[in-house]
Amino acid sequence: MAAHRRSRQRPVGGTTARAAVTVVLAGTATAVGFDGAAHAAPRPAPAGADVDRLYREAEVATEKYNGAKEEADSARERLRDLQDETARAQARLNKAREALGAVAAAQYRAGGLDPALRLMLSDDPDAYLDGAALAERAGSRHHAELGRVRAQLREIEKLRGAARVEVKTLSTRRAELGRHKRTITEKLSAARQALSRMSPEERAGITGGTGRAARSAGGTARDTVLSQAPNARAAQAVAYAHQKLGSPYVWGATGPDAFDCSGLVLAAYRSAGVSLPRTTYAQIDAGRRVSRSELLPGDLVFFYSGISHVGLYIGNGQMIHAPNPSAPVRVAPVDQMPFAGATRVV
Repeated sequence: MAAHRRSRQRPVGGTTARAAVTVVLAGTATAVGFDGAAHAAPRPAPAGADVDRLYREAEVATEKYNGAKEEADSARERLRDLQDETARAQARLNKAREALGAVAAAQYRAGGLDPALRLMLSDDPDAYLDGAALAERAGSRHHAELGRVRAQLREIEKLRGAARVEVKTLSTRRAELGRHKRTITEKLSAARQALSRMSPEERAGITGGTGRAARSAGGTARDTVLSQAPNARAAQAVAYAHQKLGSPYVWGATGPDAFDCSGLVLAAYRSAGVSLPRTTYAQIDAGRRVSRSELLPGDLVFFYSGISHVGLYIGNGQMIHAPNPSAPVRVAPVDQMPFAGATRVV
């Protein structure tokens, strides 16, 4: 009975052997990529990829912050103008009311007798008739004054209504500023934490050279670059940007000692007497669009699909830009980032 319960050994050349060979081959294929069926472990993202992404997201929020601040400043200025105009209109109304009150008081004092009876009792009927004509004209002026008061009341109410609109706009923009500021702060804080975990070599790959090195590199062939600018304003903008090489990046800053990307080009052209919009997505429409092959020193070059970054072209495929909080204003190749378009300020 025990003999019947023992399993019989199968020959090595049977099904079991074939299965074992299959397992071994499968394991070998997995280990060495046999026949392309292996699944290699995913490569880790480059050390600076997260930092670059966080900086881009912070820059998008920065441009939105800049736009909201510009709109808030405009709303604040319009509100101040409306308040001044309302005060002037109120002063005019008060003056008209005083005049109207004086006329009403005079009429009250002169009232009480029928005009025909006053004529009969008058010692000088001719003088009375002249006075009645004068009173009639005064009554006409009284009605005109009433009309002016009504118009001034309507004007003041209209001004107050416009002021209420601006107050609401200002409140909305302030709320936007708060949201964008929180986003910027969160992204930059995360970027700093990511940088702190990186090796010095990895950080150097993101932060690049020092401001001194950037200034030295930026000064190369500067006179030649300026001579290639399409006009004196562009040449001045490039010269200004060269002077600011090595300046720190600070979000929301427009100089003179710190800049964000759109703040740098704004300040550069401001030095040439040209007023540019505050944000990248408005600056791209501040001149004539040019192709990449047409670029000349002084042109504004824009990057990423959302037009979230801008630099100032200086020739030879190079630009000056304010990269991010880890890198100062510097010279960099235009092909360093995804090119989105260019504008020549005219």
